[in-house]
Amino acid sequence: MKQMEEKILREGQVLPGDILKVGSFLNQSIDTEFLGCMAKEFARLYADAGVNKVLTIEASGIAIAAAVGMELGVPVLFAKKHRTSNVDGSTYSAKVHSFTHNEDYNVVVSRDYLLPTDCVLLVDDFLANGQALNGLMSLCEQAGATVAGAAIAIEKCFTGAGDALRASGVRVESLAYIESMTDDGVVFRP
Repeated sequence: MKQMEEKILREGQVLPGDILKVGSFLNQSIDTEFLGCMAKEFARLYADAGVNKVLTIEASGIAIAAAVGMELGVPVLFAKKHRTSNVDGSTYSAKVHSFTHNEDYNVVVSRDYLLPTDCVLLVDDFLANGQALNGLMSLCEQAGATVAGAAIAIEKCFTGAGDALRASGVRVESLAYIESMTDDGVVFRP
């Protein structure tokens, strides 16, 4: 998606540790008009995939997932990073390592909301090391749900995680594919 690449070049900032700061439009401050464009593109890409639910991990993926869910006309579910008192009963859980925060989380989803009859589109803001997607796929597997694929705003191709997921048969569609990042800028996959 050329618009995403342009937005990254215009507003993104490369930070130490292969971190791309896009807080001005995607994470902390959300450009809602652009969010709508992203959702339309993901809905177009997955229009024929039979998706009946969108799944993400809190927190940065929620806005994108909600917009995609609205565009597809399906419910949105997010995995919580910590079990809370409002998640009662039985849950599915998976360990996920956050690239950005360099922290492990035990993400949970109530068994009431992720069902064997679901065809799930996984949505997230970044694909770095693939841990978030692997955790979400584990939750779906535990539930007996089908994974239609993954919709990613920005993929860091230099980690190889996206290519590994594709090689294993997972459909991954990203709006921007970053080959490399340095203080001098960002290089996108042609």
